[in-house]
Amino acid sequence: MATQTTQHAVPLAQETRAALPTPEAAFHLSRAEQTLRLWACHDNGPIRPLRVHGRLLWPVAEIRRLLGVQP
Repeated sequence: MATQTTQHAVPLAQETRAALPTPEAAFHLSRAEQTLRLWACHDNGPIRPLRVHGRLLWPVAEIRRLLGVQP
C-alpha cells in the first residue's frame, strides 16, 4: 500500500535558501516541473536556473521578482 506525502512549502516571502530545486520552484510558480526543465533546456523562460552537478536550482530572488513578492 503506497502512502501519500504532503509537501509543506515555505512561503516564498519567508524562504531563506538562495535557490530552490525544480519541484519547489514549480510549486511556487504554479507550473509543471517539466515546464521549468524545458525553460532550462531551451534557455527561453522568464528565469534561468543555476546548474550544479547536473541539477537545476532556481534562484529565489528571481522567483520573487517574477511573482512580485517582497522578501
